[in-house]
Amino acid sequence: MEQYRQECRNIIINIITDMAKEKGISEKELSFDQLAAENPPKPEYGDIAFPLFPFAKSFKDAPPKIAAAVAGKLAEVKNPLIEKAQAAGPYINVTLLRAAICTSVIESVEKEQERYGTNNHLRGTKIMLEFSCPNTNKPLHLGHLRNDSLGESVGKILKKSGAEVLKVDLINDRGIHICKSMLAYQKFGNNTTPESEGMKSDHFVGNYYVKYAEWEKKEPEIIEQARKMLIDWESGDEQVRLLWKTMNKWAIDGVKQTYEATGIEFDKYYFESETYELGRDEVLKGLEKGVFFKKDDGSIWVDLKAYDLDEKVLLRSDGTSLYLTQDIGTAISRSKDWPFERMIYVVASEQNYHFKVLFLVLGMLGYEWAKNCYHLSYGMVNLPEGKMKSREGTVVDADDLLAELIDYAVKEIESRERDDDAQDIKTISNAIALGALNYYLLSASPHKDIIFDPEKSISFNGDTGPYLQYTSARISSILRKYEERKDQYQNGKYDPSLLTVQEEWDIIKLIAGFPDLVAKAADEYNPSLVTAFLFELAKLFAKYYHDNPVLKNEDQNLVMTRIALLKAILPVLKSGFQLVGIPFLERM
Repeated sequence: MEQYRQECRNIIINIITDMAKEKGISEKELSFDQLAAENPPKPEYGDIAFPLFPFAKSFKDAPPKIAAAVAGKLAEVKNPLIEKAQAAGPYINVTLLRAAICTSVIESVEKEQERYGTNNHLRGTKIMLEFSCPNTNKPLHLGHLRNDSLGESVGKILKKSGAEVLKVDLINDRGIHICKSMLAYQKFGNNTTPESEGMKSDHFVGNYYVKYAEWEKKEPEIIEQARKMLIDWESGDEQVRLLWKTMNKWAIDGVKQTYEATGIEFDKYYFESETYELGRDEVLKGLEKGVFFKKDDGSIWVDLKAYDLDEKVLLRSDGTSLYLTQDIGTAISRSKDWPFERMIYVVASEQNYHFKVLFLVLGMLGYEWAKNCYHLSYGMVNLPEGKMKSREGTVVDADDLLAELIDYAVKEIESRERDDDAQDIKTISNAIALGALNYYLLSASPHKDIIFDPEKSISFNGDTGPYLQYTSARISSILRKYEERKDQYQNGKYDPSLLTVQEEWDIIKLIAGFPDLVAKAADEYNPSLVTAFLFELAKLFAKYYHDNPVLKNEDQNLVMTRIALLKAILPVLKSGFQLVGIPFLERM
């Protein structure tokens, strides 16, 4: 609706400007930047309200009197979008010409179809988007799924708003945590493989990370063996490197299978093992320049007290690198590979401090683009029974969760005795599970912690992905029936003046505002704005359809007009579904 609000605002600005000239008031004295469009408190008051308080000082008059004068002038203006304008105290209430706007919106959707919502808000902006970033010592879990869902959705929203987006994944394939899994495999693995054990390869590796934690509880001193293995790895020890390559491949192959199952894609992969040396070199250069300092034990640190932070280690005393070291190298490598205007890191809120330090250090090293780096910090995903812990094996595994959701979906379909309608139950249940998962993970604002309830997420009723899928399937069914019977309505014509039901107007206004909402979601990196929009549209349709039959009407013109409205709703739902990872289903 923003375009219609802006057009009305421009008309009012012109009227006030003319009134000011008549009174000898300079345009510089007029506070047009404070003329904001608002929603009237009740539908009967109109569609847009403009408070005229900002002009009382320049006109030296009461706002209600100014509003009455503007309303009188506005009544004389001929505009195809305005039906009437009335003064209500200090406000101008504008009622739009619904038939014209309904036609405009329906025609726009008909032309653009699933591209509807595309805008040029970020046109020409190059944005690199990092998300997922798995460790090669365990499979993906529920926390990773929120990260993946958020990153994939934000990428699509940014593209929909005109940005050029490069989605990247950093594989954390080196470090003490990786050595722990390797050490446990050396101790307990007996040369077994994922194939010999009949296990998904990333799960196979993850079991050894859990075994290490159990082992360390009994023998705490084994941490020294893990530290030695890391030193051997960084020194290029042949046997250590061979085991590392083998176990990494197992882990990465398994993770990529999960990506495929959940619809996650990347344009480029980075590996910590390929960037940590560049980070180490940069730290050493910073030391030479006096940007960093060395402690007595040989470790290298940065002093951030000037930024209200503390000292932070950049290289250990044994010369080995940390996460921060490799993140420095990775960021620099990326800026050379694909110079960006923005770099967005999708990482949980537990790492807020880490990214404050990273961006400051990059700036201290002289990289101007560091100021364009942004940490999209999101809340944790917990279970009803508490926090997940990878090393104790108490996480919700991503693959197991998806399988559980698929099982719930199959049972839901069968309980409704809709298996004949759903045709391929396996395909449909997979789509329902993925829609349920992504919607649940994205419907809360990114910064909020959430508690994931699998059974609640799969419900066909309420604020869920399956409810949206059911709505789209219902509209698709109506449109199929129309196509089968359209000879019955061949004498009918689209007539926007017949769209007189309040829900019809509410639907049109909601659809009209979708491109602006996508742009706002892009600015805020917030897919929950899209999920809220989709739920509101689905609710409006359900309420409307309950009381207003589409095909069962004697008035053929009314049938054709309502069919046009449904044909506008469906592509908008599809467009929104694409942005938040909800598979579209014609049948459920």
